[in-house]
Amino acid sequence: MKEITYTLVPAKQCNMCQSDVSNSKLLGRRLNGSQGKAPTKRVGFSVSIMKCNNCGLIYPNPLPVPSSIDDHYGIPPETYWTDAYIDVDENYYSGVIRILEKLTPIEKGMKALDIGAGLGNCIVALDRVGFDTYGIEPSSSFYKRTKENYNFSDEKLQNKSVEEADFPENTFDFVTFGAVLEHLYDPFEALKSALKWAKKGGLIAIEVPSSDWIIAKLVNRMYKLKGTDYVANLSPMHEPYHIYEFTAKSFEKAAKLLNFEIAYQEYFPGETYGPNIVKKILKPMVKGDKGMQLFVMLRKL
Repeated sequence: MKEITYTLVPAKQCNMCQSDVSNSKLLGRRLNGSQGKAPTKRVGFSVSIMKCNNCGLIYPNPLPVPSSIDDHYGIPPETYWTDAYIDVDENYYSGVIRILEKLTPIEKGMKALDIGAGLGNCIVALDRVGFDTYGIEPSSSFYKRTKENYNFSDEKLQNKSVEEADFPENTFDFVTFGAVLEHLYDPFEALKSALKWAKKGGLIAIEVPSSDWIIAKLVNRMYKLKGTDYVANLSPMHEPYHIYEFTAKSFEKAAKLLNFEIAYQEYFPGETYGPNIVKKILKPMVKGDKGMQLFVMLRKL
């Protein structure tokens, strides 16, 4: 296991609805590595995992913050993403684009921003349908590979985090956080920045892990039956480094504070893990709001 130094930052409030941490309940604890079926036999350290009673956000407390973003993401891209992601095809991001087209007409020259651009696939996909697309990517290794693959200009792709980035207000017609918001240490502040940069009526696409995923709940039940206080939610200190899980209510509560509306929402089943016989039993349960992923499209008011 890679040795990473963390600063443990106590939570003071929910980083979506802003309610006091006293309004959250303790779910259990999460190790700094994969837990498997018997987490009590694993060596490591853990953090407490909380769930906000007000909006359903699941988060670690204290928050383990690495000394550098590259401690988590400064790795060769092929060790983090599958070949299917690295070898982008012409249909990449087409599902989101279809939803976007139902909500607003896409006109050539509209500006888009990809927050957490990764290997640049979304920038390419949005450019193909007529957007003038920009991106920010905090990982130096992902940024370097993307520049090599696409030769983006320094203006088009910046090696910055959302916290470091600075764009003029009311610039973008469309902003996307594709599987990004769950990695950011303060999603509320990240949304605030995105809304500042978006035009009035502009749309923001977000895909995040769902707090209500039934598979995690079933694993938590199994852990409890074994007499442990571990939970399967989140992975703040090991790949894929998820710090938060969200509900639709997380965005509904934030909407009242940040002046946006939810224009579209959908849950996706995601992967069902385990032996094939177990998958056959579990797969029918993973539907509706019991799916792994939550997708929302927000509109700036």
